[in-house]
Amino acid sequence: MRILSIDYGQKRTGLAVTDPLQIIAGGLATVSTSELFEYVCAYVKREPVERIVIGKPMQPNGQPSDNFVRVENFVNRWRRAMPEIPIEYFDERFTSVLAHQAMIDGGLKKKARQNKALVDEISATIILEDYMRSLKGQGARGEVRGTR
Repeated sequence: MRILSIDYGQKRTGLAVTDPLQIIAGGLATVSTSELFEYVCAYVKREPVERIVIGKPMQPNGQPSDNFVRVENFVNRWRRAMPEIPIEYFDERFTSVLAHQAMIDGGLKKKARQNKALVDEISATIILEDYMRSLKGQGARGEVRGTR
């Protein structure tokens, strides 16, 4: 079964998903946030999803960001409508910065890097990759836990 990740934004939301064996994370789509709930409901009816991981929007100091209330509303709505598919928060700090860096490292031209929908999808993929690493006993972005 797949794991789906969500990088929830005020206007647009990036989505990423694993393969059925949960080995590889890849971008799925960027959708209008107003259509997100329906999109995810339709997706989980087509594909087996074990769980959903949603970025927890936090400020660098660890306090919730302005977007947290909107994310929390989505999470509560999901838990009421689809309790059989768990949803959990995962730290999303700096994923947009990492997404831009990945685009630069990938050789994308400046115009392509300004595509906010692509940034959102890449951010969702980074959240999912970090989550998968955490399941394997590694910290975010590949750090092995307990080695610092």
